[in-house]
Amino acid sequence: MKKIIIEVGSTNTKIDIYDGNTVKRLEELTILLKKHYKENKHILNEDINILINKINELKNNYKDIFVCGTSIFRDLNDNERIEFLTDFKNRTGLEFKIISSLEENQFTVLGATRFVKDKVGVFVGGGGSTEISIYDKKIIDSNNTPIGGLDIMNAFADLDNDLASTSLEEVMDYTEKRLDAPNEKADILILAGGGHEYFARNAGIEYETNNLYSDINAPIMMDIETRIKETKRFYEQISLDNIRENVSNPNWWYATRTMCAFVLVVAKKIGAKYIVPTNISMVYGIIDNNK
Repeated sequence: MKKIIIEVGSTNTKIDIYDGNTVKRLEELTILLKKHYKENKHILNEDINILINKINELKNNYKDIFVCGTSIFRDLNDNERIEFLTDFKNRTGLEFKIISSLEENQFTVLGATRFVKDKVGVFVGGGGSTEISIYDKKIIDSNNTPIGGLDIMNAFADLDNDLASTSLEEVMDYTEKRLDAPNEKADILILAGGGHEYFARNAGIEYETNNLYSDINAPIMMDIETRIKETKRFYEQISLDNIRENVSNPNWWYATRTMCAFVLVVAKKIGAKYIVPTNISMVYGIIDNNK
């Protein structure tokens, strides 16, 4: 039987289908849950309605649906959490599991390292939290920081403009002062938890075939010098407006410049020489945990 796995993040909601053997991404929704929560001091009904309407639409074709949420839902107070979970169950007939930062990290690292034999770092970045792990046949060091791309956007709103006026170096300095990282080092940094491969392929930055290890879900890479050079170009020369005009989900690109700064800060902290951008998320770990 086919199973639908829905991960609801602070900004992006990922919808995957598992047929018992393989995972396929059905759809991604951009719902600015954390941004609107910060602006309004509560979750907007409009945002919840988008999510619930999509789930009820999926229920017309699929019986087995697992729904979970990450950082924004961890931030809710007790009353908000109970109200949301009750409303969700009443309107969908499904349970909504709030994933802890530890579970989010473990599930994502499991998927990102399935074919890795060397020591690697795994960056799991979202709108409201950042998990960084060092993996060497198992997680040997890990840190969680309760800030993400949307938090940095609050300090540098111009990063959403066509071209950024704030320099990459200034954003990195601001981020580095607020971001914890493991003490262990690794030459390879895998980017997971979001659409990092999608970003690389659609932002017009330079990349090459991944020759570090073989994984169908990790087909591209770049060395750190290339990533730094191309990130500066994304800030100063690549038009965000042009990208938005040519993609199906322009809202997805809202905090991409802040996420690029996070990547370079993490790479610096762990001494990474290579970057492997992937679209890998929690889905593989969720599947294994629910077998």
